[in-house]
Amino acid sequence: MTEARPGTAASAPLWERDAELAAVAEAVDALCAGSASGSLLVFTGEAGIGKTALLAESRRIAETRKCTVWSARGGETITSVPFNVVRQLLQPALVALMPDEAREYFGDWYDIAGPALGIAESGDRQADPQGVCDGLVAAVRRLARREWPLVLLVDDAHWADQESLHWLAAFAERLDDLPVLVVVARRPGDATGESARHLDSIGALAGPMPSLRALTPDATAGLTRATLGAHADVPFCREVWAVTGGNPYETVELLAKVQDSDFEPVEDSASELRALNRAARGRGLVDRLEGLGVDATRFAWAAAILGTQISLELAAELAGMPRDEAERCAALLGAARILTEAGQTTGQVDDGDLEFVHPLIATAVYRSIPDALRTAMHGVAASVVTASGLGAAAASRHLLEVHPDDDPELVEQMREAAREHLAVGAPDAARRCLERALLEPPLPEVHARVLYELGCATLLTSPATTIGHLRQALTLHGLEEELRVDAVCRLSSALIHNDQPEEAVAAVDAEADRLQPGPARMRLQAVHYMWEGVHVAEEDAPGRSRRLAELVKPLTGRDNSERALLILRAFDAMTRGENAEEVVENCDRALVNGRLAPGLGWTDTEWSFELLMMLGISYAFADRLDRAEGLFTEAQRTYEHAGWSGGHLAVAHAFGGYVLRRRGRLVDAEESLREALRLADRVGSGLPMHWSAACMLIDTLLARGHVGAAEEIAERYSFEPPHPSTIVLPDTHSIRGRLLIATGRVEEGVNELETAEKRSAARGGHNTVMAPWAGDLARTLAVSDPRRAAEVAADARTQAERFGTDSAIGEALRCAAALETGRRSVTLLAQAVAYLEASPCAYEHAAARVEYGIASHSVTELTRGLTLARTCGADSLVTRAREALAMHSGRVPRPR
Repeated sequence: MTEARPGTAASAPLWERDAELAAVAEAVDALCAGSASGSLLVFTGEAGIGKTALLAESRRIAETRKCTVWSARGGETITSVPFNVVRQLLQPALVALMPDEAREYFGDWYDIAGPALGIAESGDRQADPQGVCDGLVAAVRRLARREWPLVLLVDDAHWADQESLHWLAAFAERLDDLPVLVVVARRPGDATGESARHLDSIGALAGPMPSLRALTPDATAGLTRATLGAHADVPFCREVWAVTGGNPYETVELLAKVQDSDFEPVEDSASELRALNRAARGRGLVDRLEGLGVDATRFAWAAAILGTQISLELAAELAGMPRDEAERCAALLGAARILTEAGQTTGQVDDGDLEFVHPLIATAVYRSIPDALRTAMHGVAASVVTASGLGAAAASRHLLEVHPDDDPELVEQMREAAREHLAVGAPDAARRCLERALLEPPLPEVHARVLYELGCATLLTSPATTIGHLRQALTLHGLEEELRVDAVCRLSSALIHNDQPEEAVAAVDAEADRLQPGPARMRLQAVHYMWEGVHVAEEDAPGRSRRLAELVKPLTGRDNSERALLILRAFDAMTRGENAEEVVENCDRALVNGRLAPGLGWTDTEWSFELLMMLGISYAFADRLDRAEGLFTEAQRTYEHAGWSGGHLAVAHAFGGYVLRRRGRLVDAEESLREALRLADRVGSGLPMHWSAACMLIDTLLARGHVGAAEEIAERYSFEPPHPSTIVLPDTHSIRGRLLIATGRVEEGVNELETAEKRSAARGGHNTVMAPWAGDLARTLAVSDPRRAAEVAADARTQAERFGTDSAIGEALRCAAALETGRRSVTLLAQAVAYLEASPCAYEHAAARVEYGIASHSVTELTRGLTLARTCGADSLVTRAREALAMHSGRVPRPR
C-alpha cells in the first residue's frame, strides 16, 4: 500500500497504486539511464479513480530525476477543437522557440505541421490529414531529442480531439528508437468512432495493464486517518468507504468536507457522511457553488463554457464582469476547490490561465447551466473569441452549440472555419462546421455552394457521404458552370472509390449532355473515358476504344482537356495491346517539353491523380521505364514535399515499386511495394490501392521465388474473389492464377488464368506483359492438353508482336520455347534472349539466359544468367542456375 506524503486531502494521496508507480519509476529510470528506446504507459479507470493523481505523481517522479515534462489534458466540451491536446503538450517548447528556430528544428515539416500547431500560416490548398500527422510526429521527435530526457503526460485522453489522438497513436508507434516516456490516462468506453480506434491502438502498443481499482476498506481507513488524524475510529472509516465506494476522488472530497466541518471522525458522526458526500459532488457541488454567490457562479459557468486552459480575461468578458471582479471570483472558486491555476494541474504555468481542479467538477458545473442559458453563452463565447482575434476556427466549437436561427452570418462563419480546418489538415472538423451551416439553413443562393464545400471536405474520408452532398448540390441553383463541372467530376470520383463505376459514368454523361462543345464538355468527356477505362465489366470495350480513338485523332494537346484525352487514349491502347509506338507517341503529346503541363501536376485538384498514374503506367508497360520511373519519382517527391502521405503517396510508391520490378530490381521493388502497403494500411482497409499494391508485391515475390511470402500477402490482404470492379494492374486474375499454380492449387490456378483470358477477349485484345496469363496457362496445359497450350502460346506471340515491345515479344518467345524440345527450343530461346537483352527488363532477361543455357548446355550462358539473377535478387532463379551449372561441370552445388 502506497503511503502518502504529508499534506491535505486535496493532495490526493496515492494509496494502493504500488504497481503503477513502480512501472512509472522503472520507465523513468530506463529513460534517464540512456535507453535507446522509449516506453508507453496507459492507465485506465472510471471517473474519480485516481488517474489525474497518478499522472501528477508521475510528473513528480520525472522532475525529481531532472526530466523535462510536458503535459496536456482533454476536455469534455472541447473534443471538437482539432490539435488542441497536441498544442497544449508542445506549448512549453513552442513558446521557447523563435520563429526562425522553429523553422530550423522542424525543417521540411515546418510548413506542413506548423499550421496545425498554430506557429505557421496555412496555405490555400487542403492539407492531407495523414501528412500533417506525419509532420507532427517528425516535429515532436526532433524536439524530443533536444529536450531529453522527456516525459509526455496526457490526461483524459478519452476527451482528446481526434486529430491529436491520430498523432499520439502514430507517435507511440515510433518509440522504438526515441528515448521518450509517454504516459496516458483515460476512461474506458467514453470515446467513439475514429477516436476510439486510435485509443485502442495506443492501448495495444502499451501492452496489458489492469484498470485502476477502487480503494479497499483498509486503504480508505489509512487515507482517512492520514487526513483527519489517527483517532478516526473503525466504524467511521468503514462508513467513509461505504459512502464513497472506495472512489479516491470522492473519498478525498468527502474528507475535505469533514475537515471543513466541526464534527469528530468517530462512530457518532458517521451518520453525517452521506449528506456531506452529496454536497461534495453532483447537485451538492452545484449547491456549494451557488453558495459562493451569483458572481462566482456566473464566472464558474463562463469557465466551464471555455473548457480547459481558461483565459481569465476571456472568462471575465464572457461573464460580463471587470477583471478585478473576475480575479476575486477566481480566488473564491480556488478556495472552494473548484478552480485552480493551470500550473497546479498540468504543471505548465500559462499566465492568468485557470483549470478546474478535477474533470468531474468541470462536468458538473457545465451541466448545471440551464440549457437555454448555456446555448446563449456559447453564442456570446463565439463573439468573444472572434473579437479576441483567435479566428473563425476557434469560435466554431461554440457556434456548433448554438440553435439554428436563419443566420446568414453564422453560415459564413462556419464556412470560413471549415476552410481554416481544411488548411491545417482537419477535414472532420470542417465537416462538422459545414453540416452545422446547413442546419441554419444557408440562403438559397449559397446553399449549393455549402453542399459542394461539404462534399469536397469529405471526399478523402467518406466517399459515400460525399456522394449525397454533391448530388444534392447539383439539384440546386447557385453553382456556376465551372464549379458545377468540378462538382460532377468530384461526384464521379467518389462513386468510383465507392465501387459504383456505372453511376460514375452516368453522372458525367448526364452533365456533358447539358453543355455545348468546349473545354468544360471536353473535361467531362475525358472523365467519362477515364472511368470507363478502369471499369472491368464494361459491355462494349472495343466500341468505347473506337470512339475514344476517333475523338482523340484531331487533338494536338493544346490544353489540359486535350492532354487528358491523349493520356486516356494511350492507356486504353496499352491495356488492349495496340501498337506500343503509338502508345508512347500519345503519352509524349500529353506533355509540355517532356514535363507535366501547368495545372496537370500531381497535387492539382482539377484532374484526379489517377489520370497521371495512367500516364506513368502506359509508359511502364510500353517498355519506356525511364519515363515511367521519372514520373513516379516526381510523384513521390511532390507528395512528400506537400505533406500528402496518405493514399496518394501509397499509390506513387506502389507504381514506382512496380517500375523497379519491371527493371528487374526485385529487392528494391519489394521494399517500395511493402512501403506502399504500409501507407495504404494507415488510410483504411480493403481499398483499391490495397489490391494494386498487393498484386504487384505478390508478382514481385513470385519472381524472387518467395512463394510463401507471396501467399502470406495474399492471405493478409484477401487477394481472392470477388475481384474489384475497377481495373487492377497487373491483371489480378493472371497474378492470382500464377500464385495458385506456384502453391500447388493447379486446377484453381488454371480457372483464374482462363478467366483472365475471357476478360482479355472481351476487351478486344490485351497487353501480354500487363496481363501475363498466356505464358502460365500454356506452360501448365503443356502436358495435359498440348494442342490447347500451343494455341495459347501462338495467340500470345501474335498479340505480343502486335504490341511490338522487346519485353512482350521476348516473353512470348520464352513461352513458345517452353512447349518445344531440341533445336527448336534452343532457337526460340536464343531469339528470346536477343529481344529481352534489348529490353529494360533484367529479370526476364536473366530467366531467358538461364533457360537458354540449360537448353543449349552452355556454361557461358548459365554463368551470365546466374550473374544477372543475382543482380536482380531472383533467389530461386539463382538456385536453378547454380544447379544447372553444377550438373554440367559435374560438381555438387554449394548450399546457399
